[in-house]
Amino acid sequence: MTAAPLPVPHRYLPWLVTIAFFMGLLDATILNSALPSIAIDLGESPLNMQAAVAMYMLTLAAVIPLSGWLADRFGTRHVLQAALALFCTGSLLCALSSSLTQLVASRMLQAVGGSMLMPVGRLAVLKLYPPEKLIRVMTFITLPGLVGPLIGPALGGWLVEVASWHWVFLINLPVGVLGIVVASRVMPNLRGPRSPFDLPGFVLFSGGIVLLSWGLRAMGEPDASAMARLVCPAAGTLCLLAYWVYASRAAHPLFRPALLKVPTFGLALVGNLFSRLGSSAMPFLTPLYLQVGLGYSPSAAGMTMIPAALGAMASKAIVEKLVRRFGYRNMLVVNTTLLGLTISSFALVASHVSSVWVWVYLGCFGLFNSQQFMAMNTLTLSTLGKAEASSGNSFFMVVVQLSNGLGVTLAGGLLGYFGASALGSDPSDLSGVFLATYLLVGLSTVIAATIFLRVPKRMGFLEAPRGGPSAES
Repeated sequence: MTAAPLPVPHRYLPWLVTIAFFMGLLDATILNSALPSIAIDLGESPLNMQAAVAMYMLTLAAVIPLSGWLADRFGTRHVLQAALALFCTGSLLCALSSSLTQLVASRMLQAVGGSMLMPVGRLAVLKLYPPEKLIRVMTFITLPGLVGPLIGPALGGWLVEVASWHWVFLINLPVGVLGIVVASRVMPNLRGPRSPFDLPGFVLFSGGIVLLSWGLRAMGEPDASAMARLVCPAAGTLCLLAYWVYASRAAHPLFRPALLKVPTFGLALVGNLFSRLGSSAMPFLTPLYLQVGLGYSPSAAGMTMIPAALGAMASKAIVEKLVRRFGYRNMLVVNTTLLGLTISSFALVASHVSSVWVWVYLGCFGLFNSQQFMAMNTLTLSTLGKAEASSGNSFFMVVVQLSNGLGVTLAGGLLGYFGASALGSDPSDLSGVFLATYLLVGLSTVIAATIFLRVPKRMGFLEAPRGGPSAES
């Protein structure tokens, strides 16, 4: 039986969702090339600026659980428009910030809007399109989503040089206003069953993420208090354990523990969480290292991420063939290992290395990184049915953003630890700080490859009827 065609305005929904994804993911990395310039303007050390990046991602993870409930209650169109308005307001406040504290607070407000852009858009697509068209639509959305975080540093570096770092945020305003107008015509106002909001679960889950993340961040700061280093991680872990116990008994929890019983979903979530730590640190570390350690200009440092974007686009042509030929297990074990080794090998890049080899290296990183995301995301979402789509999609987005934030937190913490005695030294000493950090975050990705050994050998691409590569975040 042929599915009824979509109304004409709704046929343009994938374009709107792609732009929303691109906008949210671009903003997660566009700041990276501008960090040294912002640090000078705000009177901070460049090695202490990770909070402006990490807290954005961690706030996304903490607030995303609201998105599904809000969309079901108020409708996807209204929630997307409100998200865009919050995102623009946070962007304006970021541009007006005069201290790191103000910048971090404004980034967190910006992230509240960004937390709803991605899951609400994807949820509308999952509900509106039939299974036979879903793979094609999700593939269309994937590529810009993968490229956005990689070209962000290039755009950020260029804006710093031709204007000022404030335009890294001001550029969002016209795009956001246009998105609000287009959403009124293109986005259907889909609603779901009105279940009560799980406020206790939200407090436990989101509070646990914030406390745990803040504690991990503090471990890399020499001046952090003992409470921040020890009490926050412990309290965050207890909150997450308490949520797990609570959710197993609650009538309407944010995320049901039974979701993890869906075939491959729980395993793929764990793989997503740990294998992303190293790759999410790269867009933060690399532009910073090239400027602070190797003396690149902001625009030149940002431009080095373009080969990574080209590598990501090249992977689209081969990732499906690799999974079909070797299956998810073999492909992910090998690719995760290669990805980790590629990250660690950046420790060999020094001031005498030609920029051509830096571009080649980052192109390889983009290739392995994109293959990793598309294969992992397809494996994660492929076995979710319509009944689990809303909750499973939100849970997946939380894990993705949590991993991205923790990756930057890990990298920033290592920079702080290794750089505590190097501040004020010559650039060669700072280069050693970055190289040690690259080595360790890459090794964390290599270790994560062992998680995918538990994927069933029989899992192949054709056994993933509903998923398709999802938009990167």
